[in-house]
Amino acid sequence: QLQLVESGGGLAQAGGSLQLSCTASGRINGYTMAWFRQAPGKERESVAAISWSGATTYSVDSVKGRFTISRDNTRRRVYLQMDNLRPEDTAVYYCAGQNIGGSYSYWGQGTQVTVSS
Repeated sequence: QLQLVESGGGLAQAGGSLQLSCTASGRINGYTMAWFRQAPGKERESVAAISWSGATTYSVDSVKGRFTISRDNTRRRVYLQMDNLRPEDTAVYYCAGQNIGGSYSYWGQGTQVTVSS
């Protein structure tokens, strides 16, 4: 069972930056990893994903050009660099790992990101 722990959330001003980290309890080499977020009163949405090798990434249109997902399999970590933050980026951000069946079955506890205008 893969356990994930997020860190790096906090308060930022609009236009500022934060970097989220996700540390896994075991090897992540074979897993597609992703970041999701859930804002108050809204459904959880996928923000960005990265293939096991790091060769392929995906990001939702609303964060393209501002957020960058990356990974370090040796350190068992996944990162989300968030630049040019906007108030609408305020949410709880979750790290997730995709199982062999294609579902995201491994989740962290979440880290709060709050962006003030």
